[in-house]
Amino acid sequence: MYVVIVEFTIHAAHFEDFVTRVRQQAENSLRQETDCHQFDVCINPEQDNRLLLYEVYTDRSAFDGHLASAHFHDFNTAVRDWVSEKKISTYLRIQD
Repeated sequence: MYVVIVEFTIHAAHFEDFVTRVRQQAENSLRQETDCHQFDVCINPEQDNRLLLYEVYTDRSAFDGHLASAHFHDFNTAVRDWVSEKKISTYLRIQD
């Protein structure tokens, strides 16, 4: 399995809007992408403008398909200016 971790720092004025949009993005990904197996949205209780996504795809090709999807493009365009920092890390889950 292909694991993607995305860490966001969000401008405080847009944090609630971002949470709403990213929760919808997670739902869309799980519903519309058969190779998206997990999409968790996590907030940092000690830093109220930090958020982490934990996503699991069948393979890199499935993640590339996610990045090419219309719902991802809509999400990315909507939230782009709300994000002050974004870090993406990818892993292969070894127990698979």
